[in-house]
Amino acid sequence: MTEPLPAGEEKANTVRGMFDRVAPRYDLVNRVMTLGLDTGWRRRAVRELHLPPGSIVFDLACGTGDLCRELERAGYRAVGFDFAFEMLRTARTESPLVQADALRLPVGSASADGITCGFALRNVVSLGELFDEVARVVRPGGAIALLDASRPDNRILRAGHAIYFDRIVPLIGGALSDREAYRYLPRSMAYLPSTSEMVAMLRRAGFPSVRRLQLSGGITQLFVGTRV
Repeated sequence: MTEPLPAGEEKANTVRGMFDRVAPRYDLVNRVMTLGLDTGWRRRAVRELHLPPGSIVFDLACGTGDLCRELERAGYRAVGFDFAFEMLRTARTESPLVQADALRLPVGSASADGITCGFALRNVVSLGELFDEVARVVRPGGAIALLDASRPDNRILRAGHAIYFDRIVPLIGGALSDREAYRYLPRSMAYLPSTSEMVAMLRRAGFPSVRRLQLSGGITQLFVGTRV
């Protein structure tokens, strides 16, 4: 019988504790687990913003600052937000960092030109509340680029990905970091609704032009759109 996934406040506490534990080796595991592809995915997310140089971009669930560094490299002014203190403590970025829940950002409305988020959509307590908060914070005409894991549409690729993601990834994570955390990772995909539902949620929140891009054969998805 499959172990039930945590919900509500239990989920928030579980996710925070998990990322605090994996913080010291988080970047190493990401590079090994994705064969280095995660760097390209983040760069693609930044390119899809299409904002003027100097734009203020908030990176939600910034972790150790990978996306913040890419944003700064692209000429943006990045600010990172994460609720796991150890992730912020081990971050390698010159961008300002704030410990905060992505569902309740301590900033004013329309205070960002853009928002990025890397592989954290399935970790929030409420995806609908996250999208509403993103819409509150991004100014009209601003842009979003939201990354997360996915499963390929192609049946053959999907089968191969399932073997790697569900069986190999926990072994890699267990060997290099925290076994329980990387056993949770494949299971957490169940939190994500269907593609059509996620697109509909973002459109209702205030991003009518949002579209989903499949990266690396569909093992990663990127949602991009403009605030009206």
